[in-house]
Amino acid sequence: MVETRGARRQSVGLPRVTAKGLGSTTGPGRKSKTTSTKDGDWSQGGSRGDSLWAHLGPMLFILGIIGTTPFVAVIVWHMFVNLDGSLTGIVEAFKQKGLRLIPEIWPWTSKRAWQLLGSYAAFEAFLQMYLPGKEFRATTTSNGNVPVYKANGIQSLVVTVVAFFLCWRFDLTSPKEVYDLFGELLAGMAIFSIFFCVFLQIKGHVSPTDEDSGSCGNHVYDFWWGMELYPKLFGLNIKQFTNCRFGMMAWAVLPVIFACYQYERDGFLADSVAVTTLLMSVYNFKFFLWETGYFNSMDIQHDRAGYYICWGCLVWVPAVYASPALYVASVAPAVTLGRDVSALIAVLGLLSIWINYDSDVQRQEFRASGGKKLVWGKQPQIVTAEYKVMKHGKWETKKSLLLASGWWGLARHFHYLPEIAASFFWTAPALFGKLPPYLYVIFLTLLLIDRSIRDDKRCSAKYGKHWVKYCELVPYKIVPGIF
Repeated sequence: MVETRGARRQSVGLPRVTAKGLGSTTGPGRKSKTTSTKDGDWSQGGSRGDSLWAHLGPMLFILGIIGTTPFVAVIVWHMFVNLDGSLTGIVEAFKQKGLRLIPEIWPWTSKRAWQLLGSYAAFEAFLQMYLPGKEFRATTTSNGNVPVYKANGIQSLVVTVVAFFLCWRFDLTSPKEVYDLFGELLAGMAIFSIFFCVFLQIKGHVSPTDEDSGSCGNHVYDFWWGMELYPKLFGLNIKQFTNCRFGMMAWAVLPVIFACYQYERDGFLADSVAVTTLLMSVYNFKFFLWETGYFNSMDIQHDRAGYYICWGCLVWVPAVYASPALYVASVAPAVTLGRDVSALIAVLGLLSIWINYDSDVQRQEFRASGGKKLVWGKQPQIVTAEYKVMKHGKWETKKSLLLASGWWGLARHFHYLPEIAASFFWTAPALFGKLPPYLYVIFLTLLLIDRSIRDDKRCSAKYGKHWVKYCELVPYKIVPGIF
């Protein structure tokens, strides 16, 4: 049985909040107000004020992204598979045909592709709910809810990879079939996921899972940022499913499938494909090993279940995150790097992944020890930051420990730097003759810069003068000495 967070609230002595109180916050000297969907900073009529004109620009920008990203996901596939990763090729095609090109290249989803999608989604949902795993309780929300997860990521990863090879062995599917239908799979998910996000918005209005939900009064913002922080459907944690079990799991498995396709096609495994697959596989193994840490990240704790997160994980992650593996497997004849270059890229990529992992673990262990654990053999430099939360209808002061030593003394989001470096190294086997294979590196860099800025704003609002002190100790966001 899956325990609801409302029940968990009562089990830890917190009162259950009624639906009447949804979407309102009160503080000393303040009236109740509607909450906002962005970073927990909500206001009447949207997250940037009440004027329609004040929101017109951001709304048009958001609508532009929603209206184009489903097509971009398919264009990326088409460019890598059918145009040899040529940016010039896709630009010339649009010059000649304009928007008429999109229906020409659109891979309409066949019955077989829908069968593969449905089977994969159902299998991952089953593993998430029923595969054994330890209970993990994430950070208590401002409404007093305690998110509860089953930590079975590594088990799910192993079972998923083994299941694919068994399906291949018994002719239920094959690497070639997945590769050939990949465009159809992306096209199907691109459309289905839009309706799924509409469903999440309706659910947020009609039947929210718990008190961590609300509308900002603007349907566009509600659709984009989402309404519920921790939605559940029939006991299934939706964000854990979309982010981890569907999106990240697809990213973990697809490079292996593409590598098997290239091996079947050419009769040998190219070193370029082997290096890309190795680095992506190690990175994704690291992700599922650290999955409980991800449950306390911005993606889960602050970004709600809307188009931005859910559509992104369901479609953008398989389409763009796995695109370097798709490209190197599609190149014929496959790129040969040579032993020395392969070894150099692999070592540098593995080092980047380890630094990314070690920095996350360093902070996780620091928090678990209450700041007592040594960092790099020394007593860590700590900022004790106070903040306020609502509890039992009253404001209560709590404390967080901010680490300013080790990796976290170099930059406030230093772990983003080795993550960007790792993405560069698993794309490097594509060599440097074309820009499109580096789409994910460019996207990730922009995403993490934006995330660092948003997180700094959120922490500044939350911790106030304590965050100012922390920034004096650690002045750079990502790159020490530069940014």
